[in-house]
Amino acid sequence: MRIWHQSFTVLEDVPRYREALERHLYAQVHPETTIDLHGMRPGTYPSDYPGSHIGYAYLAGLHKEQFVHAALQAQDDGYDAFLIATLPDTAYEEIRTVVDIPVVTFGQTSVLMAAMLGDCVGIVNFIAALEPQLRRNLRNYRLDSLVGPILQVEAGFSDVMAAYADPDPLRAAFERAARKAIGAGATVIVPGEGPLNVFLADLGIARVDDVPVLDSLGTCVRVAEVRAAQYRTQGLVASRVGFYGAQPPRRLLDAARQFYGVPTALT
Repeated sequence: MRIWHQSFTVLEDVPRYREALERHLYAQVHPETTIDLHGMRPGTYPSDYPGSHIGYAYLAGLHKEQFVHAALQAQDDGYDAFLIATLPDTAYEEIRTVVDIPVVTFGQTSVLMAAMLGDCVGIVNFIAALEPQLRRNLRNYRLDSLVGPILQVEAGFSDVMAAYADPDPLRAAFERAARKAIGAGATVIVPGEGPLNVFLADLGIARVDDVPVLDSLGTCVRVAEVRAAQYRTQGLVASRVGFYGAQPPRRLLDAARQFYGVPTALT
């Protein structure tokens, strides 16, 4: 089984995180499963890193095309599942209409699985600008009643990356934020984005006090395996009903993408 993992970061820019991510995900899946890590194209973020781009609707929208292109390539290359490994589930609605292979997302999957562990999901991340997107996604998924506080650790992207060499400051910042979420009613914590999730998993942090902390990406790759098995054995695909489900003919899709100058290969 082959899973395509698609990150919102340029993985070449963060080798320590990439190494930790690969090690952690492979520890979660069947020995015969292959997980291929992919990130955004080098140069995607010419100034500030992803956090600032995520805060603007148009910029975030522009970056969707890399995810759509990656999903099409994954299906064409014979992958069994596609994992959108970013908390705002970038391009999820579009992708599941253009491919038949299972599409598993960080945000939706984490909330669904966390709801099995507690009745109020708290999300703790490090990019405050994500919250409007997360709240809108949750409403669209009809999961908004499951999620309570969405809080941020007192750290930025560079601080999270530095924590792979010096973990104590980020560990303490996460525990402070988690306890604040617990004080606001959370009974289970979903960490995001991927770098914070993998950092916590590396340290073996699965609880804060009496509240479970979900391993979000570890959960996602396990769900991807299940969905891929269902696709193989049952032909189970997403709904094809209505505007948000109908699948365009591939010739129409390719012609439109060519007109807009979409690259034909990842670099």
